[in-house]
Amino acid sequence: MNKFLLLTAIIGACCTSVKAQDYKKIHQELLVVDGHNDVIIESILPGKDIGKRLKTGHTDLPRLQEGGVDVQVFAVWSDDKKYQKGAFKHANDQIDALESMIQKNTSKIELAKNSADIDRIQQSGKIAALIGIEGGNMIEGSISNLEKLYDRGARYLTLTWNYNLPWASAAAIEVKTKGTKNKGLNEQGKAIIKRMNELGMMIDLSHAGKQTFYDVLSISTKPVLVSHSNAAALTPHYRNLDDKQLVALKKNGGVVGVNFYSEFLDSNFRSRVKRLYKAHFKDKAEANISVDKMYSKLPAKVKYKADAPFEHVLKHIDYLVSKVGIDHVAIGSDFDGINSAPQQLEDVSKFPILTKALLEKGYSQQDLAKIMGLNFIRVLKENETDSATKTH
Repeated sequence: MNKFLLLTAIIGACCTSVKAQDYKKIHQELLVVDGHNDVIIESILPGKDIGKRLKTGHTDLPRLQEGGVDVQVFAVWSDDKKYQKGAFKHANDQIDALESMIQKNTSKIELAKNSADIDRIQQSGKIAALIGIEGGNMIEGSISNLEKLYDRGARYLTLTWNYNLPWASAAAIEVKTKGTKNKGLNEQGKAIIKRMNELGMMIDLSHAGKQTFYDVLSISTKPVLVSHSNAAALTPHYRNLDDKQLVALKKNGGVVGVNFYSEFLDSNFRSRVKRLYKAHFKDKAEANISVDKMYSKLPAKVKYKADAPFEHVLKHIDYLVSKVGIDHVAIGSDFDGINSAPQQLEDVSKFPILTKALLEKGYSQQDLAKIMGLNFIRVLKENETDSATKTH
């Protein structure tokens, strides 16, 4: 079944109203793209076999199949502080591990390097694996390294993680060091952006500082990706986009992928964890430990009470659609890169529940097709345009 052709027919149909009870069939017809997942660092690199159902983590191939995920972006990530040296090798080690997993599961998954590959792979009934590099530290300031990662299949680069690079500033540092100079892109950073445009490699602005965000939009000739971020107006966190950024993103033609991390969805998450931790452990509660540690110590049933209510995912989708339009919202779950997922969206098998809820809210099949996959594919394709002129 060619989902591209099927979805084209759906979008072209005069009537797109559906009954929510048909959600499972509708979900299977959708081209579902999850734009960001950290299962490489969480499970694959440590040697866990995600070809089989795991009792830990958010992701494995059986659950991806249950969730109807057609295209999974596998994030290649490193902690900047730990990998001040050797980050490029670490990136390649992760891609090696991903390729090894794919080779062991050739009947279920295949690496895609472009939109044509995705079309071919999904017609075969397999999951298409895309690679995204999360953190510009892994190119070690080298355009040659950028090109090598592109050749291995990397189709986006998240410019920063939570630390500044010599050529780009990160949101996490900007909020901690207000008034600091040298924000945004320097000349080296601008050269990297130009080369990414030439290669047809998507620029991912999740984690990027605001000045970096606007610097990129001022020079990029292609639409950008914000792979796993939410609306700051609902949850004022530096990892989310404010309304001004959303307006700029729409003008650029880019896409924002909704992140499932409870803290980015619900401003009350941290206070709820603290309250539940103190209530559960009472006089045994440890003082002065981080909220992440508090959450990790909670029993599963108590953790569930701390997790963001499912409705917060819908609120962020609604808000983003209201600000940027239906053509600019996607999904970037951040599964296996987060410790707390929303209630009812506990792992990758639960994506059909999101389809059901959006149908019940009145989103059409056309709307769903765009949010769940086609918007991401559009940005991928628009970055591919003219990229054949690359030289290296």
